[in-house]
Amino acid sequence: MTPPGKPWHSASLRSLMYPSRPNMPTLICDCNKTIPLQEKTLGAALGEELTLHSSLCRREAGDFQQAIRGGGDVVVACTQEKRLFAEIGENTEGAVSPIRFVNIRETGGWSRDAAKAMPKIAALLAAAHLPDPEPVATVTYRSAGRLLIVGALDAAERAAALLADTLDVTVFAQGGAGAQEHRYPVLGGTIVALKGWLGAFELSWSQGNPIDLDLCTRCNACIVACPEGAIGLDYQIDLARCASHRACVKACDAAGAIDFERQPAAYAEQFDLVLDLRAQPAFLQHAKPQGYFHVPPEAGSGPADLLQAILKLRELVGEFEKPKFFAYKQKLCAHSRNETVGCNACVDICSAEAIASDKSRQQVKVNPNLCVGCGACTTVCPTGAMTYSYPRATDQGAKVKTLLSTYRRAGGKDAVLMFHSQERGAALVEELGRAAQLRVANGVPANVIPVALWHTASLGIDAWLSAVALGASQVAVLTTGEEAPQYVDALRQQMDVAQAILGGLGYAGTHFTLMRAKDLSDLDRELALLAGNRAGVCEPAAFSAVAEKRATLELALDHLIEHAPARPDAIELPAVGSPFGSVEVDKGKCTLCLSCVGACPAGALQDNPQSPQLRFVEKNCVQCGLCATTCPEDAIVLKPRLLLTRERKESRVLNEMQPYACVRCGKPFGTLRAIESMLGKLSGHSMFQGAALERLKMCGDCRVIDIYSAQDEAKIGDL
Repeated sequence: MTPPGKPWHSASLRSLMYPSRPNMPTLICDCNKTIPLQEKTLGAALGEELTLHSSLCRREAGDFQQAIRGGGDVVVACTQEKRLFAEIGENTEGAVSPIRFVNIRETGGWSRDAAKAMPKIAALLAAAHLPDPEPVATVTYRSAGRLLIVGALDAAERAAALLADTLDVTVFAQGGAGAQEHRYPVLGGTIVALKGWLGAFELSWSQGNPIDLDLCTRCNACIVACPEGAIGLDYQIDLARCASHRACVKACDAAGAIDFERQPAAYAEQFDLVLDLRAQPAFLQHAKPQGYFHVPPEAGSGPADLLQAILKLRELVGEFEKPKFFAYKQKLCAHSRNETVGCNACVDICSAEAIASDKSRQQVKVNPNLCVGCGACTTVCPTGAMTYSYPRATDQGAKVKTLLSTYRRAGGKDAVLMFHSQERGAALVEELGRAAQLRVANGVPANVIPVALWHTASLGIDAWLSAVALGASQVAVLTTGEEAPQYVDALRQQMDVAQAILGGLGYAGTHFTLMRAKDLSDLDRELALLAGNRAGVCEPAAFSAVAEKRATLELALDHLIEHAPARPDAIELPAVGSPFGSVEVDKGKCTLCLSCVGACPAGALQDNPQSPQLRFVEKNCVQCGLCATTCPEDAIVLKPRLLLTRERKESRVLNEMQPYACVRCGKPFGTLRAIESMLGKLSGHSMFQGAALERLKMCGDCRVIDIYSAQDEAKIGDL
């Protein structure tokens, strides 16, 4: 029994209820009494005795200083004054504690129903206590500051003037009028290719213009001499206007920069950074390579866009690291078998064009230098061959589980998880919170828990269904227009599949929502639309997400099926994006060649060593389509569905045939239909007449014996 006067969440009891939580003090502040915090409710949910502050960043900063002398991590429920807290920490003697900041103000404390938001705030605080993800491998970039500026000569030289003090600038002129002073190396000609990434760009171009810009002194004598005006201040000759008077050659006699007899030459050069001022970018993909900046002449923000690019370029000298966001397991990949392509989902969706097919090796290749960490490839991968590494699926699963369990423990109901990007999405949430405090918006509802992600495309059906199994009534994904169009399409497709599963199981209402918002008004309106009754699980699951995507999916499905209001034999799923399903075999076409068995990467299609049979385990099928594309008879059709009977996990026969017995020894070595089909196709061939045709009816051993025993067969020893 708890001693009189001692809180129930004392250290000893806390260690029993929260065995994995380290001793990490939490500092909460109601920001000058603008947040209706209930410290006892929050403390009960966290298993911690909390002290409510109203001016932690100023008048009560002493409490913060005392906490950060303890050595362990300290959670501060304020992001508004991170800079000030950091300064206080630097000036506090004996302060050694790392500080974790969490936003509870704009995410709910300033909403219209903030008084009901204690369960959500408790959940956000609990998630802040989770350990940091384990380190992963990194990708390193090295930049020496070699900058290529491509564009009109005048615009390029103006930009170069703002960068030349920091970077080694080279200009590739594309028309325009240059300054009189030759301040930077200038290249000219036709760009053949520009490829690469930060620290490793390669420019290939051909030079076919009579004027050599390296030799040109910009004396302007050629411009004056040309009667057609074919030479501009970019110091290149417009050959379409040139009438071959060659007056320019005479005018440039001393410098010798003009030579109409010069043959076009190919060149290549390396650069670390690229500033592209042309209307059309060199890279057409949505996610441009790091180190490449495109500012077209008609940019909407005009000089502001160029200034932003210039400021970023000035910082990109040195060595830089980023996490290697992905992990790839080739043995699970359903991309190709025997150079036949099945699943191409990751290649098609990558907005950085970082993934390429390598079907000759039955794999895909990911360029880590081009990967921007969006995680869309992991979301659409049906097998889990491509997984997100930072944070790992287990870390993200632990966060979701902590948020939902704490929310429920604090008395919350109908939790909605809203996943958003940590940049534009987080900014919108903060703008909305401020507007709610000013009474011009409703803010984030009390039951909506914002969850920031590196990219909203990094989570998919496995995480969403797990969230519902763990107690969420709805999962919303906020898109803000910064996402590649194919990402939005993929998220919608995955939501259609997930919603079909829950709808088929009898869970009423919409459980998955794709939100679109470009400003706080859009977000406020979208959040209001989330209200409504949705049937969730009556008993939240207790499982933890595992590293394997399919295993996590199975855990979520098992729980959802166990507690489902309805239990049909099967649920039909959308044709696009389904990771579950069956295959139908046309027995009239199938010859049991078993090509499909050899192609299946998931072990869903199997043979029977004892009898000519094609067997199928539906639980293993990922609907990659390799079996259908491999089948020489076009006898296989995919059927997306979720089978709920026990047969889903059992092996069943799709097709079987009478075996064909060797006419010499009687041993079965094929199927009757396959051998008869082969005999029919080869009977008219000159090489398969008489005894040769009869040998096709024999097993491999008997064929060899028959050839060596036949008197009319030529033998190599007789030659």
